[in-house]
Amino acid sequence: MSRDWPIALVQARPAAGPDPVAELVADVDAILAEHPETRMVVFPEIHLLGAMDDQEDPASYLERVAEPLTGPLVTALGESARAAGVWLVPGSVAERAADGRIFNTAVVLDPDGRLVSSYRKVFPWRPHEPWASGAGFTAFDVSDVDCRMGVNICYDSWFPEATRQIAWLGAEVVLNLVKTTTPDREQELVLARANAITNQVFYLSVNAAGPRGRGHSIYVGPEGEVLAYVGHAEPEVTHLVLDLDRVTDVRAHGTAGLNRVWEQLREDDDPIDLPVYEGRMAHGRWQPAHQTSRSR
Repeated sequence: MSRDWPIALVQARPAAGPDPVAELVADVDAILAEHPETRMVVFPEIHLLGAMDDQEDPASYLERVAEPLTGPLVTALGESARAAGVWLVPGSVAERAADGRIFNTAVVLDPDGRLVSSYRKVFPWRPHEPWASGAGFTAFDVSDVDCRMGVNICYDSWFPEATRQIAWLGAEVVLNLVKTTTPDREQELVLARANAITNQVFYLSVNAAGPRGRGHSIYVGPEGEVLAYVGHAEPEVTHLVLDLDRVTDVRAHGTAGLNRVWEQLREDDDPIDLPVYEGRMAHGRWQPAHQTSRSR
């Protein structure tokens, strides 16, 4: 089975019209018309909530528009993914939980239109964002290429635990959905490479375009190599073909042929206490899920 994965990463302005799903569908159709081989299309954080940018009280706006993942928005997104026949990551949505809290939640739809994964942003940018904080990390299987992927959202990239946990769950690709509107995008470019290097994953950081977003999306391979960099804030679609076996190779032979970070702990090592987490690192719990099931 080929483990090549054609993906389109969309640095775009937030959809702010009366029908944001229709805007997204038009963008997906244009991408597929030009690149019909595309298997997955990824948009930035809260891409469908562009109207929030002009609200004097964003929290009140979210109270009006948030809905459960069983609601009409995710249903429409599923229908869009099925009609296009692609994996669709439409950014993140305002999810209303059963207890009334509102989460910034990334959703992943498969080509049959099924919601295969959802992830609630664990690290909202506080004190500036009104979202409730998620409490767990997720990964999802892409059986087409025998791969597992994961999603994190914007400020999550500043916390090493976020990407480490997704990688530990077995993800070889981490989709970092971003809406950075502030000058710290420069630091996030460094963090994207660092997250890729320390976890030996593809780290694909797609930011919103200007004038709100700072753009400068960056897409990084498992040794920290920059696969593509959008060096401006204008809308731009980046097309990549990920060779997912690169992750297998790097983990087997080491970054730069040297560093096998997932082989660091040995059976005869004492467990390393982590008091900040009230936990510990130990050999039997260290390697990612399915790490030993694939070899070349």
